[in-house]
Amino acid sequence: MARPRPEPVQVVKQRRDAALSALAHNVPFIQFLGIEFDRRGDELTAVLPFDDKLIGNPLLPAIHGGVTAAFLEVTAIIGLSWTMLWDEIESGAFDAAKLVEEGKMPRLPKTIGFTVDYLRSGLPRDAYARAVVNRSGRRYASVHVEAWQDNRDRAFAQATGHFLMPRRDG
Repeated sequence: MARPRPEPVQVVKQRRDAALSALAHNVPFIQFLGIEFDRRGDELTAVLPFDDKLIGNPLLPAIHGGVTAAFLEVTAIIGLSWTMLWDEIESGAFDAAKLVEEGKMPRLPKTIGFTVDYLRSGLPRDAYARAVVNRSGRRYASVHVEAWQDNRDRAFAQATGHFLMPRRDG
């Protein structure tokens, strides 16, 4: 029995990029903050490009604590959703263009609790974050997120979030 021929790499990349774009552009706050996502395989890195509107204390200057918390929470939610939908994206069952057109994008996880640890001031430069899903079940998920700027080993903030998973019909 012959194995099916694998899809061309361009098709797989386009499908993954379309799914990520649909997830991220479905949240207006992500666009307002300017958060982008860099995808390498199944790993996502959130990027918060520096903008003057993100500064909370102009005397330091430092990124506003609320912006930092929002950046971490968005990273956790999109990272969790990405993990949740990965099998559907890979199989081709997740047709982002069709779902967006029909207005039937999957619901995102809802935050139950989110604890942020501010480790140092966020400097006026680009910030990066990655989420690690500690536990993901049908009803509940736990995610840890770390944000850094110049050196990944020197996080400026980290967070742990607990989320209520959306019902998956079908």
